[in-house]
Amino acid sequence: MPPRLIIANGAEEPIVLQSLHVSGEISGGMAQTTVQMVFFNPNRRLLEGQLQFPLLDGQQIIAFSLDIEGRQRPAVPVEKAKGRQIFEAIERRRVDPGLLEATQGNNFKLRIYPIPANGTRTVEITYVEPLARQGKNWLYRLPLAYGDRMRDFDLTLNVHGAAAMPQLSGTLGAVGLVRTGEQYQMHVNKSGFAAAGMLSLLIPANEKPQTYTQVRDDGTWFVTEIPVAETRTARNLPKVIGLLWDSSGSGAGRDHDAEFAVLDRYFKAAGNAEVRLTRLRDRPEPGQSFHVANGNWNALRQALQNTAYDGASALGDWQPEAGVGEYLLVSDGLSNYGNAAFPKLAVAQRLYALNSALAADAGLLSAWAENTGGRLIQVSAQSVAAATQALLTEATHVEALTATGASDLQIESHDAKNGILRIAGRLRGQDAQLTLTTRQNGRLATTTIPVSAAAPGHPLAAYLWAGYRLHELEANRDLHRAEIRRIGQQFGLATRETSLIVLERLDDYVRYDVAPPQEYQAAFNQLKKLRDDDLRQTRSRHMENVLRQFQGKIAWWEKDFSKDGVPRPKKAMPDALNGAGLARSIIQPPTMPAQELAAPAPVSVAPIIAPPAATEPRPAPSPAPVASRQRFSEGNANYAAKSAATSDAAPATPEISVALQKWSANAPYINRLKAATADNAYAIYLDEKPGYANSSAFFLDAADILLEKGQRDLALRVLSNLAEMDLENRAVLRILGYRLLQAGAPALAIPVFEKVKQLAEEEPQSFRDLGLAYAANKQYQQAIDQLYEVVLRPWDVRFPEIETIVLAELNQIVATAGVPLDTSRIDPRFLKNMPLDLRVVMTWDADNSDMDLWVTDPNGEKCFYGYPLTHQGGRMSRDFTQGYGPEEFSLRKAKPGKYKIEANYYGNSQQLIAGDTTLQVKLTTAFGTARQKEQMVTLRLKDRQDTVFVGEFDVAP
Repeated sequence: MPPRLIIANGAEEPIVLQSLHVSGEISGGMAQTTVQMVFFNPNRRLLEGQLQFPLLDGQQIIAFSLDIEGRQRPAVPVEKAKGRQIFEAIERRRVDPGLLEATQGNNFKLRIYPIPANGTRTVEITYVEPLARQGKNWLYRLPLAYGDRMRDFDLTLNVHGAAAMPQLSGTLGAVGLVRTGEQYQMHVNKSGFAAAGMLSLLIPANEKPQTYTQVRDDGTWFVTEIPVAETRTARNLPKVIGLLWDSSGSGAGRDHDAEFAVLDRYFKAAGNAEVRLTRLRDRPEPGQSFHVANGNWNALRQALQNTAYDGASALGDWQPEAGVGEYLLVSDGLSNYGNAAFPKLAVAQRLYALNSALAADAGLLSAWAENTGGRLIQVSAQSVAAATQALLTEATHVEALTATGASDLQIESHDAKNGILRIAGRLRGQDAQLTLTTRQNGRLATTTIPVSAAAPGHPLAAYLWAGYRLHELEANRDLHRAEIRRIGQQFGLATRETSLIVLERLDDYVRYDVAPPQEYQAAFNQLKKLRDDDLRQTRSRHMENVLRQFQGKIAWWEKDFSKDGVPRPKKAMPDALNGAGLARSIIQPPTMPAQELAAPAPVSVAPIIAPPAATEPRPAPSPAPVASRQRFSEGNANYAAKSAATSDAAPATPEISVALQKWSANAPYINRLKAATADNAYAIYLDEKPGYANSSAFFLDAADILLEKGQRDLALRVLSNLAEMDLENRAVLRILGYRLLQAGAPALAIPVFEKVKQLAEEEPQSFRDLGLAYAANKQYQQAIDQLYEVVLRPWDVRFPEIETIVLAELNQIVATAGVPLDTSRIDPRFLKNMPLDLRVVMTWDADNSDMDLWVTDPNGEKCFYGYPLTHQGGRMSRDFTQGYGPEEFSLRKAKPGKYKIEANYYGNSQQLIAGDTTLQVKLTTAFGTARQKEQMVTLRLKDRQDTVFVGEFDVAP
């Protein structure tokens, strides 16, 4: 699979790969490959480049460098969330950062900024791998599918210590290797070349055990390669087989023909059996049972061929059945939805995982399978016979492994891979001995292998140990995040908990407390001491500033604003210190006569945000043909919450109606979906989907229409596709979480927001979103704990006074939960509930973007960032000019009349070519009381200065 540049639709040209230089060093059963890429930006403005690329199973990135001031500067390891925070903060200052991140599986994302207008940037990536055995040879594979024709292509391979000439195959044509001394070398240089396919090199292997060592500051590491007999014995197949078929959206990219070919041979070997099929996607489908008679599985095959691949992947969300002998999991392993842990199988049950996708989480699949005594089997059109043999037979299996004189033992796999076992560890002295107990053909044997510190040195031995250890931790990755992070930092690896970063300036290494490359370490230590003193003072000032802001809001809330008369026009006040500390042009708020405030038609009511009934899903209400409003009844709700918060009694809330302008796209698929019957709408969606597979808007629109037609489960499946679109894209995941909340599915939204928080702990919205999702799911204690983190932590200046917005939400939860909550960790000075007649909150998904919330009241006053306080007390929060929001409008006592809500797209400073921005606007009445009601609407803005009508409040006299 070629690397993929992520560029949204737009008029500008994408960044291109101009030059590719590849060099490989192969020694014994290990290889190190360095890829140098030169990216060219053909546009007239500087941009950020994002390259996503997969590595093959077993490959591990160990180094990354970026050109700065004419030299390649090496990257250093950093915690993953911190690395992203640093990159984006420095990018806003127009300085040169580079960030390499592991996403899911063996997939990586490289972010480079800036690539200058009509200029280039040079990136180098180095990865290592243990080579697989193929017969009596080592197999080295080099993917060459880098996409379009490039100006310059150069490839050099050096093979050290080979006993005979290596054999080359691939798409480079007639290219040979030349022997020079103790090595064989190949060199290719081409201009105007479009690299494609895969290069393969077979290198004669040693038939005796071989140990290599590497001496580092943390000890002497070793890796021992042990050839074993390749004899395999047939397995006894069970009579009841569980088939777990990954039917998620990413499943469409698998090689189904190759999978079917392997299954055909498997079922022929099984003869007569029952197969229990479970389809896995955003939620498991009800199981189906099929009977295989004399190897005939036609009915099951037809059912699999008819699979509609759609939805996210919740691969752990299923329950094993006691009567099943073994399970086959056919999947790419990209589990991206929900928080269900992979189930534990019975002692006698094995799991065999089959993967035919290049972009896959092979490590996770392998760990799941090996934990049960099974294994991962890679499937392709070229390897059907080998995959079938691996599935139907057993090789040498390591039952036990001990050592004297060595520790930290890690084994590549308990099953010999193509006649090779690899064991890595750390020597405690000059000599050690490994003792292996193996099972082959049902018989046990014990073997001892000597290991010496005097063995030949190899620069990759320690890295292989790290890779084996990380692989073992994969099966329960959430329980071992800290150890994964430590290994990544110790060995300088890009893992799921660490990234590799390059910074331009020494003071940035100091500012963000990142250890620099060794040549800058002394200067770094001197500057860091001064920086630490400043940080202590900053933290102590933070809570004082938050308290001062909160007390200012209390003073506003306690003031009695006049509701009589119409105010005189007054000059708009600039938001002197907006999120970026930048000046903004101020729009003079027009004073409009009250009769001009009527909302444009048509207007319709959005569904009240509430979880679905526990019984059958409730059909969505029929769309209103004309403008309609939903009255919020006062009700007789019993308010019995007990808390430490103060909650001033508020007068009876006036009768208030809310009308939302239903936002609708004008895409060509809309009318077709709307015209469909409820039974046919999903089929039409599937028909349109291939043309919009990379459009989040398509999935949002289709889900809305399915909800309107009462197809709630299918709508949630369609929404879940957002989790599959762009691995670990927090903006897309935020949209998914918001829409799940809007659809009344907070239990599904919580793990989405947990993932967002893991990706972006540097952003207060990550904690706020998760806290509000917990509250929607009635997990009130978890909600206030997450929200208070927003108050406690110092944030970047682009999130001005978000703490006061979150404190309003925290106090509202404490006051209305109806159950006692533990507020002992909250400073009591922050515990004051402030009920409101009206509240509007707007958030959006695009970083480095500026959206503005406008509310025009019955007096004709427009409350917005430049006019934050109206005559009757309408209050607008501080302006967010660099992404996400929230922006909040608050009014304690509402004057009768209409309140018009609008959203304005002021502009963006994104360095990626951007598409539409998705906004969420929540309108609330009786906020902070037991009578609180809220509605939410989602809309999209594309162009700067776009303004859309959102809805209106109508306050009765």
